[in-house]
Parts: sequence; structure tokens; C-alpha cells
Amino acid sequence: MTPEAEEPGLPAANSCARSRRRGRCLVVEVFGEVDIATAELLAEHLLAATARAEPDVLVDLRRLDFLDCSGLRVLCRAEARAREWGGRLRLVCEGPRVPRLLRAAGLLGRFPPLPGLPRDGSAGERR
Repeated sequence: MTPEAEEPGLPAANSCARSRRRGRCLVVEVFGEVDIATAELLAEHLLAATARAEPDVLVDLRRLDFLDCSGLRVLCRAEARAREWGGRLRLVCEGPRVPRLLRAAGLLGRFPPLPGLPRDGSAGERR
């Protein structure tokens, strides 16, 4: 078990996600494949990340190998929940693959990707 998984309120790392605090943000690192078989593993982390007032969540997709519509649905639900609680959910990715998928799904405006994790975890003004 990783030290991040032992932090109270955070789910244990699983085969496609782990959560950790970084400054005032919660970072959910996503890796491997997120599809219909694993989307709920990611959802577990995002549900915990957005279960507080004014959540500030960074979803780090830089180690992601594959994302299908099941994964996009989980991201959309989590982003809506973060907004309902007065917070935000942002995506971090490198390269053109994830932005291309977001554009094709009509979600690029909802999820303008960040190129890397902000130094202090904040990256800009709150919405």
C-alpha cells in the first residue's frame, strides 16, 4: 500500500488510479486503460475527490494508455459534482491524443487540458 492510500478519506490505489494531495489540490493519477471494465475504479477516486466543499481536483492523464466513452462519462460526472460543490476538476495531459478525443466528443471546452501539474497545485483563478 502506498503512503497516499493511507491518507484518511482517500481510496486505496487500484489498477488504474491513485489519489494524493498536492498543495490545496487533490491529484488523481490515472494510468493504464480506463474502459467499461475499469471505469468504476476511476470513479471511486473521483467520487472521493469531489465529496467535499469547493473541491480542487487535478486528474493527471499523462500515464493513461486508453480512455473510452465509459471513462469520459466518469470524468463528466465528477466535473459536474465538483461544480455543484463550488469547486473544479481539471485534466492534465501531454501530447495530442487526449485533446483530440475531447474535441471529437465535444468536451474540449469543458476540459481545457493543462500541460503539466502546477507547481503549487493551483494553476490560475478559481472559476
